Amino acid sequence: MELKGKKILVTGADGFIGSHLVERLMAEGCKVRALTYYNSFNNWGWLDSFAPEKLKEIEVIAGDVRDPNCMRELVKGVDVVYHLAALIGIPYSYIAPDSYVDTNIKGTLNVLQACKQEGNKRICITSTSEVYGTAQYVPIDELHPYQGQSPYSATKIGADRIAESFYRSFELPVTIVRPFNTFGPRQSARAIIPTLITQLLSGYKEIKIGTLHTTRDLVFVKDTVNAFVEIAKSDKTIGQEVNIATQKEISIGELAKKIIQAIAPTAKLIEDNSRLRPAKSEVERLLGSNEKIIKLTGWKPKYTLDQGLRETIAWFRDGENLKRYKADIYNV
Repeated sequence: MELKGKKILVTGADGFIGSHLVERLMAEGCKVRALTYYNSFNNWGWLDSFAPEKLKEIEVIAGDVRDPNCMRELVKGVDVVYHLAALIGIPYSYIAPDSYVDTNIKGTLNVLQACKQEGNKRICITSTSEVYGTAQYVPIDELHPYQGQSPYSATKIGADRIAESFYRSFELPVTIVRPFNTFGPRQSARAIIPTLITQLLSGYKEIKIGTLHTTRDLVFVKDTVNAFVEIAKSDKTIGQEVNIATQKEISIGELAKKIIQAIAPTAKLIEDNSRLRPAKSEVERLLGSNEKIIKLTGWKPKYTLDQGLRETIAWFRDGENLKRYKADIYNV
């Protein structure tokens, strides 16, 4: 499918990946309808950081994926739906699992129902590498077993399986898009890279993080949203689950050393037990296979880890961006 000139709905457009996807779709020549989470402050999340002339080109609608009627209205007149709205913090899912079921499972069901009722809209459901749990083999391909090691990952497994059922039961043109660990400007404060960078740029000499030995496959956000675009363009991805991965891994400890060296080489790492996941919940290793996405779309990552980190650090060095983060607390 050619996306240029198409009307595209992005749920979760106010978030980290969602806001970058909105920008990428605009560059592609799409007409974007952006769902932001309704709140009484009329806060549009990261969309509020866009230049006024850019915001004028976006149809911004405040709503909630948990509301079925809201979703039915939103999908009217659109050609493609990118569903990114979700609760994503793993530690918070230990505290509020009901909220994750309501948003991640029921919210996804509402979007799928709306797309079906409005004429089988092309839809990309955003999954997560957390559905795989600790790697049972590497690289992790799309046939790897699922393991709900946190309430968050369990709800994303549920959402993915409901999406699969709508493809198989109703021929809804669904793709389950599964990014590995995306990073970059605007990332949530609860993630490891913003945690490290904000503490260092705020002048802390002892940097608190959780576990150091676990490994992750880190994808720069511009590569992630490029993959979202290429996946929607390819009819070969319909009915498929598709990883977005670099097929490279790094331990959190080595990642932390890289970032410390780039910002404040004399800083020391402190392993903070309050930031550790429960032992059976910790995902020890994530290393994704990208063979399927390359085969189906031709996408390949353009950014190395070092290039992505340089862009991310430069963004955080802007005082206005850094002020949005609370480096002195553990962001659940």
